[in-house]
Order: sequence, then C-alpha cells, then structure tokens
Amino acid sequence: MSDFVSGTAISEANGVLARVRTNMRVTIKGKDDVIDQVLTCMIAGGHLLIEDLPGVGKTTLAYSLARSVDCEFSRIQFTSDLLPSDVTGVAIYDDNIKEFVFKRGPVFANVVLADEINRATPKTQSALLEVMDRARVTVDGEAHAVGSPFMVFATQNPVDYEGTFPLPESQMDRFLMRIHMGYPQAADEMEILRSTRTSYDSIRLNPVITRVEVLQLQSISTQVFVEDSVLEYLLKIVATTRTETEFKAGISVRGGLALKAASQARALIMGRDFVMPEDVVALVLPVLGHRLALGRQSSDALEERRAVTAILKRIIATLPLPA
Repeated sequence: MSDFVSGTAISEANGVLARVRTNMRVTIKGKDDVIDQVLTCMIAGGHLLIEDLPGVGKTTLAYSLARSVDCEFSRIQFTSDLLPSDVTGVAIYDDNIKEFVFKRGPVFANVVLADEINRATPKTQSALLEVMDRARVTVDGEAHAVGSPFMVFATQNPVDYEGTFPLPESQMDRFLMRIHMGYPQAADEMEILRSTRTSYDSIRLNPVITRVEVLQLQSISTQVFVEDSVLEYLLKIVATTRTETEFKAGISVRGGLALKAASQARALIMGRDFVMPEDVVALVLPVLGHRLALGRQSSDALEERRAVTAILKRIIATLPLPA
C-alpha cells in the first residue's frame, strides 16, 4: 500500500461505489461501463458532456446519479431563446426593502443537467463558463457560491444537427470528459420496453449515499498514488499531441491535469490506491478527444471526430507502456 491512502479507506470507498452502481442499474440497463465513466467524472470533481442521439437515456442517466447520491437536481432545457440570466439568476429590485435581491437560477444545485446545451446561443452557453470553473456565479460584482459537490452534466445532439451551435473550445475545455451512451443491447432494450416508466420524472430511486460521502470520495481520489513512470507516460501522450502536425493545437496543461485526476478516480473505482498505465490509456479518448481539433478545415464534424480518435489511438499504440 502507498503512503497516501489507507487500505481501509479504499475498502470503504469500494462499498460506497458498489451501492451507487447497484442503484443506478435499476434504471440504466446494460451500461455498466457508462455508469463507471460517470462515477469517474464525479469522483474526479469534473463536469461531463454526453454527445449522442436523442432518446438513448442521457437525461435518465443524469437524474439517476443525482437521486442515488442524495443531491439536489436541476434541469435546464437549452433553447435558442434562452438567456444567460435564465441559467445563472438575476438581481430584482425589491420595493419593500429598497434594494436589489438576487434570485438564484437553476444552476444553483449539486447536479445540473444542461440538456441539449448546443441548442442555445454562444452567449447563453458562456453563462456556464465561470460556474464550471470556480463553482460560483458573479452578478453585479457579487459572487454567489453554488452547491457542493457541484457537477454540470451536459448533453448535446451531434453537432451537425440542424439548429445547433457548436460549443467553443474554451467551453469544451471545461468538461473533464466527453462520453457516448449508444443504443442498448437487445435484451436490455426488451427489459426497458417491459417497464412502465415512460420518462425520468417517474423514476423512483432512494439515495444510497450522502453528499458528504461524495466529497469524501473526491478527497480520497486526490490521494491515489501516481508513480513517476506513469506520470512520464501521461506527459509523453500530452506532449505528442503538441507535435502532431494534424492537430490545430495540442493538449493544454489543464488537459494533462484532467487526465491525471480522471486516472486517479478510475483507479479508486477499480479498487486500487495507485494508478496503472491502463487507467491512463482507458481515459485518453474521453478526457482528451474533445479538447483537440484538426488543423485542416473539415466540413463534416463526425469525420473530424473520427480522425481525432484515430490519431489518439495511433499515439497510444506508438508509445510503449512503462514497466
């Protein structure tokens, strides 16, 4: 065992995570890998972007997580006419006290679902920049802290869908991970069809852990040991993206830190107090893929995403794993 976190803490964390997994499986059928990715992002203290077709369970996934961890849940339906104040809140003049009073917006919650985030205009999308980075909202020069823990769980339709506004690079960089759900297997979809639930509003899940336990998991994750050879391997991946001629720009320092934090969280989920190179490899695509763009112009967003994925896979294949 390392000197950073005790075996008892790892064992207790495994018990907590097992309860959450079991609870979420009640509504999320056949997607254990997706559940683990969501938990990885939450434990690393990051924000999650799910890009997929409508109707595959993205909202249900976010709601199931919030209900399982006894967190306050808020859903914002992003549309083209949504204003920044509709997200963060607004100061309203109270005639009784002769002062402006801040009315909190829906972003003040523990798990905030930004549904179809790329249907809002860039101005409204940018309303999330500060709160995703600093967990606070500043209105009229006054800062207001949001809930703790705090996680933005955003969904977006494929970027080539009509009526969408691609998220700018600065916004994409705020998300720790981008994942995809995909269609369920036939047996799992049959089980979904047999259920009487028609929307996430009818989900009945009891919380199995508290907010305090979530914060404890996040604290333990930061203590998971990362050996220097693994850090050097991670850095080689990041550095190679910066010299790759097909990318417009390489991974930033923030991106490297994100990959380290996610790797520590994944190691904890796997029941270890140390990071293995396999943890880094497993997270390269979900953590780095959305932070990269091709230097050449591409008329097809899906093709660009596939090209970025192929290049990252090639980088991983060419770099030897540390012993």
